[in-house]
Amino acid sequence: MKVARFHAPGDIRVEDAAEPVPGPGDVAIRVRNCSTCGTDVKISRFGHHHIRPPRVMGHEIAGEVVATGADVTGWAPGDRVQVIAAIPCGRCEECRRGHLTVCPNQESMGYHYDGGFAEYTVVPAKVLAVGGLNRIPDGVGFAEASVAEPLACVLNGQELARVGDGDDVVVIGAGPIGCLHVRLARSRGAARVFLADINAERLEMSAERVRPDAALTGTDLVDQVLKLTDGRGADVVVTAAASGAAQEQALGMAARQGRISFFGGLPKDDPVIACDSNLVHYRELTIVGANGSSPAHNARALRLIASGAVPVADLITHRLPLASVLDGIETVARGAAIKVTIEP
Repeated sequence: MKVARFHAPGDIRVEDAAEPVPGPGDVAIRVRNCSTCGTDVKISRFGHHHIRPPRVMGHEIAGEVVATGADVTGWAPGDRVQVIAAIPCGRCEECRRGHLTVCPNQESMGYHYDGGFAEYTVVPAKVLAVGGLNRIPDGVGFAEASVAEPLACVLNGQELARVGDGDDVVVIGAGPIGCLHVRLARSRGAARVFLADINAERLEMSAERVRPDAALTGTDLVDQVLKLTDGRGADVVVTAAASGAAQEQALGMAARQGRISFFGGLPKDDPVIACDSNLVHYRELTIVGANGSSPAHNARALRLIASGAVPVADLITHRLPLASVLDGIETVARGAAIKVTIEP
């Protein structure tokens, strides 16, 4: 079979590999779609401390079962499935407390285990042990199902930020994650959702699809948001971009008792921002992080897609064969797409 393997920063190769055989507790799947994201761009350029090359990349995986290990029950060839990316151990103190997204022993598809940029891949027993192999609902295509993983992360972020009825929500970052935040916020009852990005072309492309109440660009985002909200500010601000400036702006545009989601992580060599602590203190602001998703978030994300509450099909702007995976990653890097999916 063909796979796309990371060998070193700047060295990803589409090459031949033996078709994998599942172990006793594993499931082998034929990958039908594995979508790309900004993390793939970072790995391609800088590597990752959890990746020991060579490693098959790709963590937004959907496909169909082709074989099961001798100890596996409940799954059979032909089952259509979506796979979690982040694998909690299910046994540590955080997992026992229900904090699966911050499991200190977390492993990941495409990092610790070969991922979905391949014709076939093996879903490890550890995934099945935590309920991380999900049946794709009828009427949901493989490409849409592959978007359940990023939507699960967005769902985790909005639950932590308590997005709900009547909220004015600002989403900073108009990439695929920003688009999903706009649509999920609407499904959770937000009154108005504003989408912002410094890349005017990407903002226009995304706004055409997700139709925010306003599309904002420029350096004066705080002033624009205050004007749109009659000086009050936004109930929720989501920074769906790896931008310290966006996080600082979020503090200035949040309403009293507003919630701020630092959804996008910052570069490890520049993780510190200026925080006006008095704004947080006197306005009673809440700042929350958001780190991936749990298996349960993935299952709920699939249901949101299946019900039509969060449409995703129109966000998939590029469908490419495995041989073109490098082109796909570069397209993501340029901000020239919303969602790029690979179809091995």
